Amino acid sequence: MQKDNTRSISVGKFDSSQTDASYDVIVIGSGISGLCCAALLVEKGRRVLVLEKHFKVGGYTHTFKRQPYEWDVGLHYIGEVHKKETPARKLFDRITDGTLGWAKMDDNYDRIIFPDRTYDFYSPRERLVEDLKSWFPQEVLAIDRYMDLIDLVSKACKGYFMNKAMPKILGQILSPILARPFYRLSDLTTYQQISQLTGDERLLGVLTGQWGDYGLTPRKSSFVMAAAVIGHYLDGGNYPVGGSSQIAANIVNFIRKNGGDIFVSSGVDEVLIRRGKAVGVRLDSGEELPASHIVSSAGVINTRYRLLKSYYDLDDRDLDLNRNLDFDRQLQKVTPTMGHLCLHIGLKGSAEELKLGTANRWIYPSYDHDQNVENFVRDQSCDLPVLFLSFGSAKDPLWSKHSPGISTMEAITLAHYQWFTKWEERPWRSRGEDYEALKETYALRMLDKVYEQLPQLEGKVDFYELSTPLSTRDMAHYRHGELYGIEHTPQRFRQNWLRPQSPIKGLYLTGQDTVTTGVTGALFSGLITASVMLKRNLFQELNNS
Repeated sequence: MQKDNTRSISVGKFDSSQTDASYDVIVIGSGISGLCCAALLVEKGRRVLVLEKHFKVGGYTHTFKRQPYEWDVGLHYIGEVHKKETPARKLFDRITDGTLGWAKMDDNYDRIIFPDRTYDFYSPRERLVEDLKSWFPQEVLAIDRYMDLIDLVSKACKGYFMNKAMPKILGQILSPILARPFYRLSDLTTYQQISQLTGDERLLGVLTGQWGDYGLTPRKSSFVMAAAVIGHYLDGGNYPVGGSSQIAANIVNFIRKNGGDIFVSSGVDEVLIRRGKAVGVRLDSGEELPASHIVSSAGVINTRYRLLKSYYDLDDRDLDLNRNLDFDRQLQKVTPTMGHLCLHIGLKGSAEELKLGTANRWIYPSYDHDQNVENFVRDQSCDLPVLFLSFGSAKDPLWSKHSPGISTMEAITLAHYQWFTKWEERPWRSRGEDYEALKETYALRMLDKVYEQLPQLEGKVDFYELSTPLSTRDMAHYRHGELYGIEHTPQRFRQNWLRPQSPIKGLYLTGQDTVTTGVTGALFSGLITASVMLKRNLFQELNNS
């Protein structure tokens, strides 16, 4: 029986009359990277304020409700955290005082579904390797070499990301040494690397069956991203006890206990720059708050075009500040990821009664992921290029205690922001009948695919609601509804400027753009940024703990 240690969050809007504190650091955004960075800073005695534009904390780890149902908005599973000795688990324990619980999913954590057959990914690693060889007996050597490459990527990542935690000048000097093994692997696309191992397009399609976890198909994504994701789950998946909102709830409790403050519905309009240095922020309300250090976890594109808009638009900057125009030039080298449609479904019946299981489903129309996406982008009437199904209510051992007799699930596919620009100026929930009709068309198509795989759910759907890239823009505040920040292409990993130190003194960056996508990527970006700001090797401290 899983013990119920869940926490609720009560966070209000910033009110200067409620605090007369001066802050060392202001963190913009309460996603996992901002929360992790803030927690590590307050632990070391810094006075920290976290400001969140949304009315909930947690970024992509928060949940939302349509009574009596509740859904995740971004977190569906995490690898490795069931083992207390892994870095991810150690870091989560450190910034929550060990109060955050984890539930291990079934050994079958992912199900990759093609029209001709299904491939179940089981943990542990040995089981997956054995199954791959039984499915593709002519590709035994290729599979062994592929698993070796996954191990090489894991080792190479350490030096590459360690470099980001170093002082900027030292990092530039050591980057060719520390990053060289990483670049040998990251400079190839996933398709290029796997094609060197095998010519079997079916095997390639199966090995890249989790491409939705990083949002880029094999011919476009860097191989290190694909290898890191499959390696992350080799020992299975896990889910936060009590739901994904428990991540933020427990970190917020840690921040407050150590003297930090956090407020929601308190958007930052811009970072204040004086003589080339960040000195504070201006809230959407117009109020200005001073701080000697500012951390943006809003993403590099948002940081430039929203938080620094006035500074970069000035024509009378000192000549010695013109070097900051490099920020604009660098941003031309990266591309925002695509958006997504998410169908939030409420079901009558428990997860056990509905036989949902904890395994995620990845449903594809063919083994050629790039062609699937190309077809759909060209013509949205084509088959959905991917449909990812996740069952949070089945993964959370406390769900039946709080919500007996009902279940929830999410169905996700890709979408481009441009398909919805017609309605981008209209407010949430007031975009008109034509917008709602388009959403309903997509929702019914997605439900049809759900019923194909899970026919027992017909007649059990009690509620559904579709979110679009406009929803992501409004709730997560990404400019064009992008799901994973910037694309994980080979070129992206060559951008040495994607690091905590921004071009502006006193302004630091954190989040998935500075490391990689996903909850653990964002988590460790918080650690890296805190390491830079504190001038301490928090990696080593974590490993020695």
